[in-house]
Amino acid sequence: MAMTKPASRPVNPRFSSGPCAKPPAHDLAKLASAPLGRSHRAAEGKAKLLAAIETTREILGVPADYRIGIVPASDTGAFEMAMWSLLGERPAEMVAWESFGAGWVTDVAKQLRIAHTVHTADYGEIVDMAALNYDRDVCFTWNGTTSGVRVASGDVIPADRAGLTLCDATSAAFAVDLPWDKLDVTTFSWQKVLGGEAAHGMLILSPRAVERLESYTPAWPMPKIFRLTKGGKLIEGIFKGETINTPSMLCVEDYLQALDWAKSVGGLDGLIARADANTAAISAFVETHDWIDFLATNPATRSNTSVCLKFSDDRIADGAAFAKAVAKRLADEGVALDIGAYRDAPAGLRIWCGGTVETSDIEAMLPWLEWAFETEIAAQSVDA
Repeated sequence: MAMTKPASRPVNPRFSSGPCAKPPAHDLAKLASAPLGRSHRAAEGKAKLLAAIETTREILGVPADYRIGIVPASDTGAFEMAMWSLLGERPAEMVAWESFGAGWVTDVAKQLRIAHTVHTADYGEIVDMAALNYDRDVCFTWNGTTSGVRVASGDVIPADRAGLTLCDATSAAFAVDLPWDKLDVTTFSWQKVLGGEAAHGMLILSPRAVERLESYTPAWPMPKIFRLTKGGKLIEGIFKGETINTPSMLCVEDYLQALDWAKSVGGLDGLIARADANTAAISAFVETHDWIDFLATNPATRSNTSVCLKFSDDRIADGAAFAKAVAKRLADEGVALDIGAYRDAPAGLRIWCGGTVETSDIEAMLPWLEWAFETEIAAQSVDA
């Protein structure tokens, strides 16, 4: 017999892993101050863009001598820009334990075709970061958005490395205290932890990365949209709000609103605490229900944003079909939207737990997850 439906529902059922939930205080009316119909190169537009850069620096604790730029095409554009502009000076160490990291491997192997070594781990596991050769350029994701596995810390990255570290931090920034002294290139998008709009990326460069840009010219042609130097010198304007191409000032205003909200909840520490509380609620649920488990096998490397779960019940005949059916039941009830596992990941669910999600909504959704599981098990038994 199927369970009775729970009495309460999440206030906000949006648990998508990107674009992610807007901050609780988000107000469309406040976007009216965006300088729409104006040039982004006008004084007001440039001031807004610079404010987005410097407020990002303030909240994330980015060192003053690191450059921060707003670039096109979300995190993908930012990381591609970094790879095409910086790699090739020496061999690369390519690290992948989920689909996006695997995509960067493909780019290096098939597009840039530079000397490289690939280090991979299965979904739910992570590469031994201590075993990498940091005298080469190392490319890795901090948080595997599609696997729910993240780097535990940057302690193993040597301070005296000869190579550069290129870190895709798109679902880690604003949810992890990133060790800036261990990262030479860091990228992320607005649409993840702060729930911003899509299509804009952030590129953060250490002084070592800038030195590489000004001393090394890649062997391949460089598309205009990737060019960070001119005449052998960094184009400093990019890191002062003079973007390579036209940004959406509406999206910029939305990001500024999200940054203001982030400061109101305690900045980085507050955002981390909110994500940790959300993940702890799911962990408590998993510990008391033997039919579900984390995809990430080691608690030390479990993500506190993109929490990936798998079903572990012998009664399930087809794992992929079962997971999709559970996700559909929850979506149809309007209690959890867009929580199916990523298309390349193992069958299961993916629940976003970043700081814009309220813990009360996670706690209200979990009884519905149990209802959907039991209801689907009962339906499967009838079909059999």
